[in-house]
Amino acid sequence: MKTCMKISTLFLSYVFFLIAPINVLFAQDKPSIAIVSIDTKDLNLDNVSMGSLVRLELEKTDTYEVLDKYDVADIMKQNGIDPAKCFGKTQLVKVGKLLKADKMLSGSAEKFGEKIIIILRMIDVKTEKIEKTNVMEYLDQQSEIQVMVEISIKNLLEIPNDEILVDLLVNYDRPITSPKTTVRLNGPRMGATYTTGKTAKRMEADKNEGGFGMYPISSMFGYQFELQYLSSGDFQALVELIPALNGLESGYVVPSITFMNGFRFNKYGLEFGLGPVIRVVQTAEGYYDETDKWHLAEDLPEGSNYTLEHAMDNRGEYGVSTGLIIAVGKTFRSGYLNMPVNLYFSPRKEGNIVGVTVGFNIAQKPKLRKE
Repeated sequence: MKTCMKISTLFLSYVFFLIAPINVLFAQDKPSIAIVSIDTKDLNLDNVSMGSLVRLELEKTDTYEVLDKYDVADIMKQNGIDPAKCFGKTQLVKVGKLLKADKMLSGSAEKFGEKIIIILRMIDVKTEKIEKTNVMEYLDQQSEIQVMVEISIKNLLEIPNDEILVDLLVNYDRPITSPKTTVRLNGPRMGATYTTGKTAKRMEADKNEGGFGMYPISSMFGYQFELQYLSSGDFQALVELIPALNGLESGYVVPSITFMNGFRFNKYGLEFGLGPVIRVVQTAEGYYDETDKWHLAEDLPEGSNYTLEHAMDNRGEYGVSTGLIIAVGKTFRSGYLNMPVNLYFSPRKEGNIVGVTVGFNIAQKPKLRKE
């Protein structure tokens, strides 16, 4: 047994000493690259800190042999080169030759309006040419600057990025909005409504009592047509038209159409709106007795003092019912995709209605209004 163990140990040692030089050889095959600094403007990080951040994310890719920042700083100091001013191609090539590096990486990161723009350039020292360039526009989220650098580095090196991170941080072009332009954000809507009060009781009542045998919670499927008629910075005013079908889960089709005047704050995705809603329902004239039970008007006892009114009844005629809707919402964005979530309230004497809708739409290019 001891002899076998000795043989195994000798064999593994032999393999290690045989493979080790090969690993070293492959490690030496990686091209070297140096980073002096990255120019910054209106960011929380200065040139040196941004350069360190880029160096860190580049080392994580394990694609190049990244030269030590202290060695780079020492060589530049010996040759009287100021790293704070070393951004041009000619200067970087000169430094690259002094460092005996294969590549030089430089660039800039600056805040521009509501964007953070990161530009990276890789220079081949031998050919003295810019080999690769990557330009990325991000949302102004400086707390996520390291993730932005990671995305830019991977793009420069053609390494796949996490698509979710890209969607969250990349600043896609927004539609242009001004007093002379209109933007249409149309899309499907779906949700649910909850009815209270006497209306809910009429919906739940048996059909032989004039009810509909429905649930107080019903589905809603519709489509929103939206027109923005005023834009001032992040504030926009718009008109919404939402035709919808309700109550499908109970075997009924209850059509409705909502007109709303809305106000949106684009920066936060918040909006508020209100307007009339029109529904087509069956109603009949009748009264509620002392136990709140519904009866048709033809059953009214002589000499009684019950008050006649109209309520939902499957024995009645189709008619138009109007109401008011007050809604608040927030739009979640993912690239060009907008996902609005809205809560709404419709106050009525015979029963309030509350509901929630979700949907999606694509931001389309604006169309110029003709004067």
